[in-house]
Amino acid sequence: MSEGRSPQGETLLFLTDEQLRQGAEAMFFAYRGFTADPDRILDGLSYGRAHHRALHFIHTAPGTTVNNLLTILGVTKQSLNRVLRTLIEDGLVQSQVGRTDKRERHLYLTEAGETLERELSDAQRSRMRAAFRDAGPEAVAGFRRVLEAMMDPELRRQYHKLRGGRG
Repeated sequence: MSEGRSPQGETLLFLTDEQLRQGAEAMFFAYRGFTADPDRILDGLSYGRAHHRALHFIHTAPGTTVNNLLTILGVTKQSLNRVLRTLIEDGLVQSQVGRTDKRERHLYLTEAGETLERELSDAQRSRMRAAFRDAGPEAVAGFRRVLEAMMDPELRRQYHKLRGGRG
């Protein structure tokens, strides 16, 4: 890794292919760790990661529409319908007809859905909290900047919209 300066005086970072490969491999293994705890919980319930993602984003944006959830998750309507049908039948998600547009379905977690979502998220937050504590505040800020920089522009807009300006 070496550094240089742009014509505007910004510090530029030059990485070798091997350093980038190591970073990608670290991401793959970190993702396995990040999903391992929730996967164990979900497996006991015969759910998968698609169920977890749906619960997470319905929790994050209560009342979100099915179409909005499709956009966020980037899955097919058929795939999402299978997941939602299961979550609704199992009493974890409630679907309400839109007040202004009767064709819309607004999604909310039930009390049982909130409990499961909290259990899944607590497991991930615990792992992230420990990693962030070990890495330190500068690394945490840098990690977030790297993740946002890796997002395609449209996904970054969706992310910021979802976050509602929250840090």
